[in-house]
Amino acid sequence: MWVCGALWGTRAPARFQPRLLAVWRRHGRAASYSASAEHPRVRALVYGNHGDPAKVVELKNLALAAMGGSDVRVRMLAAPINPSDINMIQGNYGLLPKLPAVGGNEGVGQVVAVGSSVTGLKPGDWVIPANAGLGTWRTEAMFSEEALIGVPSDIPLQSAATLGVNPCTAYRMLMDFEQLQSGDSVIQNASNSGVGQAVIQIAAALGLRTINVVRDRPDIQKLSDRLKDLGAEHVITEEELRKPETKNLFKDMPQPRLALNCVGGKSSTELLRHLAPGGTMVTYGGMAKQPIIASVSLLIFKDLKLRGFWLSQWKKDHSSDEFKKLILTLCDLIYQGQLTAPACSEVPLQDFQQALGASMEPFMSSKQILIM
Repeated sequence: MWVCGALWGTRAPARFQPRLLAVWRRHGRAASYSASAEHPRVRALVYGNHGDPAKVVELKNLALAAMGGSDVRVRMLAAPINPSDINMIQGNYGLLPKLPAVGGNEGVGQVVAVGSSVTGLKPGDWVIPANAGLGTWRTEAMFSEEALIGVPSDIPLQSAATLGVNPCTAYRMLMDFEQLQSGDSVIQNASNSGVGQAVIQIAAALGLRTINVVRDRPDIQKLSDRLKDLGAEHVITEEELRKPETKNLFKDMPQPRLALNCVGGKSSTELLRHLAPGGTMVTYGGMAKQPIIASVSLLIFKDLKLRGFWLSQWKKDHSSDEFKKLILTLCDLIYQGQLTAPACSEVPLQDFQQALGASMEPFMSSKQILIM
C-alpha cells in the first residue's frame, strides 16, 4: 500500500514533474496499450446479493462485451471506495443497480478504443462516469459514450479518480442554497470526510470562512493541523461544539448562514443551534443513522431552513452539459492548486478485502483507492 498525501494538485510545477512522470509511466498511456491487442482478462469486484461487503463482494473474471458503434472501451486506472458504494452493496441506498452488479460509482479510466460513431472521445483520453451505478471496480469495460465524461489527463491520478462525487457535492452545496459572499462563514460536521475536505478547500478559494466539526480521536491535533493546511479556519470536536464557549468563535467572524450535515442526530442539532437567523442546513448524509431533531423555537424564532442534497438527483435535474461545466470548474481549481484529492491510500485491486475493511473503520481519514 502506498499512502499518499494530497499536496500535489497544481498543473505540474517543476518540483512535481518527476512524481507526475512516475504516475504517467506507472499507469500507462494509450501508446503502450494497443487497441488491436487480444482482449485481456477482465477482473471485477462483483456482488450478487446485498449484505456485508466483506461477505458478498467477490473478485471475478468477466468477459469483455463486443464493441458497438457507440461504445467506448475503457481501461480503468483507479477507483475509490466511497460511503455510497458501501451503502449500495448493503442495499440501503437511493439507487440500486440490478444484481449481480459490479461495485463502484466513481473512478477514472483511459480510453483504449472507440466505436465507429463515437465523436467526443479518442484513445488515450481520460474519462469518469457521467452517473452513478456504472460499476468502476474492474480492470476494463465497454461503456456507451454517453455514460462517460472526458477529463484532462494532466491532473493527478487521485484527483481524477475522486473528482466526480465529493468535490461536485461540496461545490453545489456551497453555491446553491445561500447567496454567500466573501467573508461569510460555513459550519459543517464530518469535516475530515472526502466532501468535508473539498468543502474546506473550495470555501477557501471562494473567500469563505469555515468552522469544521470532527469526532474526537487520539490523533486530533494531527487531523486539525491537516485540515487547517487545507484552509480550515477553525477545527473543533463534537464535544467542544456543545460547550457555551463556542459562541466566542463568532466574536471575530459572522454566524454561519449555511450548515452542511453528513451525520444527523445530536451533531446536526448542534449545527442548527449555531446557525444565523434565516440560515439553511443542508443534509447530504446520515452517518450516525439517527434522525435530525430541530427544536420548534429554532424553526419559529430563527426561521431556519432544512434542505437535502443528493448529487444523483441534481444530475437528473440538470443537463449533461451543466455537469461537464461543473467538472471543468473543479479542474480549474485543481490547476490553480486550490483543490487537491483527499488523503488517500492506494490498494491493488486484488487486496480489495483490505480496502473494504479499512473504508468502514471508525475515524478513517484516508480514502481507499483501488488501483487496477
